[in-house]
Amino acid sequence: MSYDELVHPASKDFDQNIAYLSRELGVDKSFDLIRIDLEYGGKKMAFFLVDGFAKDEALTQIQREFMRIKDEELTVDALRTLVRSKIPYVEIDTEKDLEKVIDQVLAGPTAVVVEGIDEVILIDTRTYPVRGPEEPDTEQVIRGAKDGFVETLVMNCALARRRVRDRTLRNEFMTVGRRSKTDICVTYIEDIADPFIVTEVKKALDRIDTDGLPMGDKTIEEYLFGQHYNPYPLVRYTERPDVAAAHLFEGHIIIMVDGSPSVIITPTTFWHHLQHAEEYRQKPIIGIALRLVRFSAVWVSIFLLPLWLLLATNQNLLPETLAYIGPNETGSVPLLGQFIIAEIGIEMLRMAAIHTPSALATALGLVAAILIGQVAIDVGLFSPEVVLYLAVAAVGSFATPSYEMSLANRLIRVGLLVATGFFNVFGYVIGVTLLFLLLTTMKVYHTPYLWPFMPFSARSFRDVIFRSPIPLKRQRPKAIHPLDEDR
Repeated sequence: MSYDELVHPASKDFDQNIAYLSRELGVDKSFDLIRIDLEYGGKKMAFFLVDGFAKDEALTQIQREFMRIKDEELTVDALRTLVRSKIPYVEIDTEKDLEKVIDQVLAGPTAVVVEGIDEVILIDTRTYPVRGPEEPDTEQVIRGAKDGFVETLVMNCALARRRVRDRTLRNEFMTVGRRSKTDICVTYIEDIADPFIVTEVKKALDRIDTDGLPMGDKTIEEYLFGQHYNPYPLVRYTERPDVAAAHLFEGHIIIMVDGSPSVIITPTTFWHHLQHAEEYRQKPIIGIALRLVRFSAVWVSIFLLPLWLLLATNQNLLPETLAYIGPNETGSVPLLGQFIIAEIGIEMLRMAAIHTPSALATALGLVAAILIGQVAIDVGLFSPEVVLYLAVAAVGSFATPSYEMSLANRLIRVGLLVATGFFNVFGYVIGVTLLFLLLTTMKVYHTPYLWPFMPFSARSFRDVIFRSPIPLKRQRPKAIHPLDEDR
């Protein structure tokens, strides 16, 4: 970029640069924006920084080095002298555009304005408040790593690179949001990931035009993939670096957002949301058993209640051997009403548990499960079978590894209940058909959502249903179009 193309070029007039930066940053209005006026080597200098981001030890050491500068050392090419030999720091850069300097200061680096120089020195002395990388609560394993992503982008990139030391691993930095200037990192392995998908992701991020990203990665997902009325998740979230690394090796792309402890994995299929790290931390035969139980729980969470409601209200559909299916006591509320009330009650309980301190959450669960459920049966509001089958379906929902997938399945379950309750067999069949049509027509960057079930791939479908031994998994998933299909 030429000097004429700069938005607000820096000037050799020191006072003019200082006045502009002080005014635009609001130094006199915000207590945490600091300007330090100094003089070293016969030249006036000014440091601009955010108090909460600055690393005091690094700035103190830089000032100590500046105190040793002699006047004659800055008479010829002062900028080169300072950057090359007088500032003892690794991350250092220069910038001619004061608008970009302002953005950098607000992001954390320290800006150094020097008298007589029409460029500003940027020193990345920032250190964000950060918690330790503890194991995520929603993705715990018995055996395995106990670290998890945190809210700091640089640390998350380091956690990923620690596990993927490939020379072609790329961490591409981007900034999104006119006001928030949120840092984003697009991570992928260059000689595995599909370059078309990488390009599409970066173009989509560039097109985002908004003030900020208040919900972090979730906002990014809505801008990238749309389909706002589709309940099913189009990306997978994870807070585990080992899970993210496993997907990178397969050819997926990771999107990290500063301020969010979870990362986005794309492209993904329906089956990616049903896999859990615990399956790969046990022997393959144990992993197969765990996966089959988990898949069964997911299908139960979707189809059990509508199917039971259909059979309970249409006893003629049952053979004699299954004649016991159905409520012995119907209760004072129709079965469909009982299910809807119970579904709303479970959602209320879930939301209450989120807002309840952990020390009281267990007590809340006991009160809801024992008192409310039992009293509802005793007074004739609910039949015991409704409580039983709803509890089984709820357990299946909680057994779903992906929280977003479990919420989508609950919504679909309620929809099937309503369709079955009003239209009986016709409603159930049409509802299930529409569900499968939705799933089969969904695509994420040309990756079919139900692959390898539709379109069918026998070998890949076997790997989805059964947890294959790692030495036998020699091919990467073809649906995400990896450049190198051979592991």
